[in-house]
Amino acid sequence: MANKKKVIVTGFEPFGEHVVNSSWVAVQELEQLGVGDAVDLYVCEIPVEYQAVQNLLPSLWKQHQPQLVVHVGVSGLATTVTLEQCGHNKGYKRLDNCGFCPASHCCSENGPDCINSVLDMDTICRRVNDSGLGVTVSVSKDAGRYLCDYTYYTSLHLGHGRSAFVHVPPLGKPYSSQELGRALQAIVQEMLDLLELDHAEEEHKHHQHCNHNYQQSQHAH
Repeated sequence: MANKKKVIVTGFEPFGEHVVNSSWVAVQELEQLGVGDAVDLYVCEIPVEYQAVQNLLPSLWKQHQPQLVVHVGVSGLATTVTLEQCGHNKGYKRLDNCGFCPASHCCSENGPDCINSVLDMDTICRRVNDSGLGVTVSVSKDAGRYLCDYTYYTSLHLGHGRSAFVHVPPLGKPYSSQELGRALQAIVQEMLDLLELDHAEEEHKHHQHCNHNYQQSQHAH
């Protein structure tokens, strides 16, 4: 099918007490489900390493030229599926799986403190919760100042805001891998719908602006 939308969804490898990382399990479930015929879905597992993230993400964005990149991570504190609105630049002091953390404790030394996703997570949250999926979705503005937040900020920076981050609880607390996969499917579909809507509105505004300029030039003669 021509003009398929390219979407990348990532999960993380195990770390700390998360011997099985529910984020990657959920992403693999999503890969089985797919996101519809109009979407070319690419999934990958990201190492819990700052330097690996800095190397991997630019190549993902450049190689695939995606419309949207969604990163999924596990939160031991989460009991809902949580949509993160923004990524943060500073405060990275926790050591990664290699025992490393950035000397500057930040993602980008000259970058803004916070970058917001172009997606309105409150709207997506409401739509998914209203759909009767059976999985509760919430919104957060603090992705935790570890690899999740670091990855999100880096991706938002690379993709000019066309990125999203979803925190999932550990498996069985309370959701199964299948439920998490279905939740991700619904979330990604809503995100794509919202991007499509925003794009259509931009086109409409541009068209109106062009018409306005044309009318002005007609009156000038």
